[in-house]
Amino acid sequence: MEIITGVERRRRWRAEDKLRVLAEAAQPGARTSEVARRHDISRGLLWYWRRQLRQLRQGRLTAAHAPEPVFLPLQVSDAVPPGPVVPAAGVDPRIEIALPDGTLVRVGADVDAAALRRVLSVLRR
Repeated sequence: MEIITGVERRRRWRAEDKLRVLAEAAQPGARTSEVARRHDISRGLLWYWRRQLRQLRQGRLTAAHAPEPVFLPLQVSDAVPPGPVVPAAGVDPRIEIALPDGTLVRVGADVDAAALRRVLSVLRR
């Protein structure tokens, strides 16, 4: 039995913590009720987080509706072409970084590393 004194407040769950609990619940043989009890949450909240994650993966919760990432073929060579590198026609010259909380950062391929480091450090807070 838990006795709560004072005003009860809602807890704020970080995305990393939600994903950790969801991963635990997804383990073979794991019981939703036991995982929920261990983390002191309701089973309904756990199911709600699962639905949110499924919607996020289906692109329904993303702001930009970014396409699914794909792997591109890569060829490595020792030869460095002279002058600036010009992207091929029809190729997006931007770098896209997806953070675990769903934040999407797109920058030009020519972004200054120090500037990008400053932006990412602010987003991690």
